[in-house]
Amino acid sequence: FFFETKVLRLHYFLFCFQQFLELLKSMTSSSVVDKPPVRRVAIFGGTHGNELSGVFLVKHWQENGAEIQRTGVEVKPFLTNPRAAKKCTRYIDCDLNRVFDPDNLGRTVVEDIPYEVRRAQEINHIFGPKGSDDAYDLIFDLHNTTSNMGGTLILENSRDDFTIHMFHYIKNALAPERCPVLLIEHPSLKYATTRSVAKHPVGVEVGPQPQGVVRADILDKMREIVKHGLDFVQLFNEGREFPPCTIEVFKIMENVDYPRNKNDEVIAIIHPKLQDQDWQPLNNGDPLFLTLDGEVIAYKGDCTVYPTFINEAAYYEKKQAFVKTVKVNLTAKHIRSSVLDQNTS
Repeated sequence: FFFETKVLRLHYFLFCFQQFLELLKSMTSSSVVDKPPVRRVAIFGGTHGNELSGVFLVKHWQENGAEIQRTGVEVKPFLTNPRAAKKCTRYIDCDLNRVFDPDNLGRTVVEDIPYEVRRAQEINHIFGPKGSDDAYDLIFDLHNTTSNMGGTLILENSRDDFTIHMFHYIKNALAPERCPVLLIEHPSLKYATTRSVAKHPVGVEVGPQPQGVVRADILDKMREIVKHGLDFVQLFNEGREFPPCTIEVFKIMENVDYPRNKNDEVIAIIHPKLQDQDWQPLNNGDPLFLTLDGEVIAYKGDCTVYPTFINEAAYYEKKQAFVKTVKVNLTAKHIRSSVLDQNTS
């Protein structure tokens, strides 16, 4: 009897331990997280009117959008800053990609309100309201840069599992071609971007391309990134599960200005050894700037950083010579669509 009791206790202990392991397993990151299907997608072009790849693509897709349509998804191409695009200038009154904050979106419309603030409110009304359940699920915001950044994806939220999975899918689809991810989440640098209206904002930044110019290779790279992103949306909506994944991202640390004199004038330019070296490691003592007298100004830092947006033409007015980043890894949970029964809309 005593032996049988010990055996029963052992079996009970093993049963309880097995139940505990099952519970622990269900609580780990490998458990599947159901996410709402993505039903409404917008593709923004012309947020900056002189970044022409997005302008050309959106106008084309407005006339013939067959290539961007996906079953069960509304995909809307949209020219965000038509006045600036018509004049082929970055903006009319102020940067549209910096005014999607509560103050500007709630600003009273008066006669002298900046054009881009009024336009931001219109965009928020059509695709938002920002932060609400009614906002669009996903926005691709298409940009060009004069910097040698290649095809770059911009992530705004390090906890956005859906977007991290999408970026992982796009990066694999483009391999072996590099597709860096820039994480702009920062405690004090607030961008208030046009795409932030959506639940899942995606920045697509492709360069180098001069302002007011369109290059076929740069446009095609942007087009391919959007295609793979939309393919991911369709696979997700159809019920494919995406197991946990990890991607490398470049997390923004600070914006670095040019050296200036007492009159706030730039007195040194990007050093030739830094020019076009976006995403490459920068170590203590490496050259940053060069004065016209030939003086080299070196980087002083205790860790390796990775500069990007190097010598971006549009950022001279923002007093920004480059963006300093560090490498980090982000892991997304196992996800799937919460609605598997899809009907063609």
